[in-house]
Amino acid sequence: MVDVFEELIRLRREGRACALATVVRTAGSTPRKSAARMIVLEGGETVGTIGGGRIEKEVIDQTVALLAGGGAARPLLLRYHLTHELAMCCGGEMEVFVEPLVPEPPLIVCGGGHVARAVVPLARSVGFSPIVVDDLDELASRERFPDAARLIDSFDVRDWQDVPLDDHTYAIIVTRDHAQDQALVEQLIGYDLAYLGLIGSKRKIALFAERLAHKGFDPARFSRLHAPIGLDIGADAPEEIAVAIVAELISVRAARRPPRVKPAP
Repeated sequence: MVDVFEELIRLRREGRACALATVVRTAGSTPRKSAARMIVLEGGETVGTIGGGRIEKEVIDQTVALLAGGGAARPLLLRYHLTHELAMCCGGEMEVFVEPLVPEPPLIVCGGGHVARAVVPLARSVGFSPIVVDDLDELASRERFPDAARLIDSFDVRDWQDVPLDDHTYAIIVTRDHAQDQALVEQLIGYDLAYLGLIGSKRKIALFAERLAHKGFDPARFSRLHAPIGLDIGADAPEEIAVAIVAELISVRAARRPPRVKPAP
């Protein structure tokens, strides 16, 4: 018999998203009682059981939908009357608390300047895992970025070993050089990232769009770029710009959160 908690530790070490479903209240006749636990993975695989049948299927379906939100997933409490709602013969009631255990989404911070230095600790404090990228040792140092999960010394995406570039990954481009900014946009714009933001004026953004169009890049791809980066809050100093950027990251993450699925009648 697999121990649920041992399996949770293994999944966390592997960085795999999952959720722990725990029966927290029962009344009447139910297939399992309080403290029964089950792990649900993103693909619907399970470890343990909360009773099988329709109740377990409903919890699995809702949990898979919850995990689809990645780092935006939030805990939920599911309540069911087994006969009236699920047509089970037991006749009792069950409440199941579902706790998502999702690794912090990566935030690739391209550039190690003043804005990046202000963004990284703030982003870390709200649930992102910052990866700082800069080719200058003095800008990509542990002393400068103690809150970074990782430091990378190359702006070439091909050198980013084991860095996921998928729809759970966020990236911001805040380097010291416009040419480097454009090179990074060209490298990253083809990936289906959760978020890609570029710092700069509206004139710079328009110029980049024109250059990329001349190079044959799909304009629809460029339209997905968050540029100028950050919410428009009148930010000026690097610390204020960091607040605007992280606020936009939070907004995008929240918008990706899936709606809760209502129990079937």
